[in-house]
Amino acid sequence: MVKAQASIEIERSPESVYRFIAEEFERNYPRWSPEVKELQIQTQGPLRVGSKARQVRVDQGRRTESVFRITHMEPSQRLTFESNSPDFRVDYRVAPHHGDRTRLVFTFELRRLDLMMRPFEKLIRHAIQDGARRTVHNLKRLIEADEEPAAA
Repeated sequence: MVKAQASIEIERSPESVYRFIAEEFERNYPRWSPEVKELQIQTQGPLRVGSKARQVRVDQGRRTESVFRITHMEPSQRLTFESNSPDFRVDYRVAPHHGDRTRLVFTFELRRLDLMMRPFEKLIRHAIQDGARRTVHNLKRLIEADEEPAAA
């Protein structure tokens, strides 16, 4: 398994951060993850545990297609999705942090590495960690630009 984690403080409430990530997922996911070239929510209604989506990504020139499903949702706290092919897990955790700020922790786990990719595990680990850092920085920039702070 290859795992990467990054965290960041966002100057917005946990509710605003969660709304941007989970409730407005279809609109915003391709914005914070520009590697996503296509995203199709395959389940009717609002995003919920069990919802499925299909994505096409291009990461460092490599095109991948996957179907993932939401496995965990806690309002204003957590969104998790998983895929079996490729075998990955993505987790967004949102927590209050000093006043009306939020601590976002993003975790990506590549749960299985193909045999032919194992010689490149160190490079893959580095690329995934860079991607995790980029993800939280993109989220911070977009959320702080999109969401006006609450009036005092």
